[in-house]
Amino acid sequence: MRITELFDKGEFVVTAEVGPPKGFHIEKMVEEAKEYLSDLSAVNITDNQSSVMRLGSLATCKTLKDAGLNPIFQMTCRDRNRLALQSDLLSAAHFGIDNILCLTGDYTTLGDHPTAKPVFDLDAVSLLHTVRCLEEGHDLAGNELDGEPPKFAKGAVVSPCSDSVDAQLAKMERKVMAGCDYFQTQGVYEPDKFAEFMEKAKQFGKPVQLGIIIPKNVGMLRFMNANVAGVHAPESLIEELKADKEKTKAGITGVEISARLIRECKPYCQGVHIMSLGWENKIPDILKLAGLTK
Repeated sequence: MRITELFDKGEFVVTAEVGPPKGFHIEKMVEEAKEYLSDLSAVNITDNQSSVMRLGSLATCKTLKDAGLNPIFQMTCRDRNRLALQSDLLSAAHFGIDNILCLTGDYTTLGDHPTAKPVFDLDAVSLLHTVRCLEEGHDLAGNELDGEPPKFAKGAVVSPCSDSVDAQLAKMERKVMAGCDYFQTQGVYEPDKFAEFMEKAKQFGKPVQLGIIIPKNVGMLRFMNANVAGVHAPESLIEELKADKEKTKAGITGVEISARLIRECKPYCQGVHIMSLGWENKIPDILKLAGLTK
């Protein structure tokens, strides 16, 4: 099911993110997804996240779909040119995968193959345009497709807590003009900034999912503050994680912080997207504490 149908019904759309393994044995990942994520609206599958080589997103999406989940096919422009990207989109449509998230992608020097040659034939905006071309029945070169064209729920990313709000709004506008149907945000730890951004983003009329990265420990937040653009965890959250080391180690503090952020930001968005970074088993507790359990 396209998640845009859920947005259109006025539902608060809850999704989460899983990363394929560095190998092709994904039985454990599938079982954990079925146990902890089966009640969610959809599940994002990352695409060589952080430029680290892993099992492909498309194959993982197909496996999770066969297991009864609703996958979102993440696509980055780093590793494939426009031929491969369009081919993978048609493959996704063939498999009945109709949710996508279009990303430019991290640079290869950040990952485990730093000398790999990056592609970046397209970026997130031009990839969205490419998807719209396929939906209109032709490829990016204007050649007609055989048969009925595909139809996707086309998503993109925005960073509402970036230092440059105007730049993020400009990027958001370009993505909307290229055909974006919905947005998922980068991780948010500052509800006030999020609310201010969402007030300005209303002009685009597109549903936005709040991005939550479960805070595991102090080191994780300090790393993100230093290295992840558009993400800033205030010192108060860091002190909260420091306060009870055993509680933090058990994941309880991270669950409490995540649930609180969702409750505070919920009035300003149309859904939440949880990036658990391997803590999928914490998601049901977060949703229950946030008041989102069905």
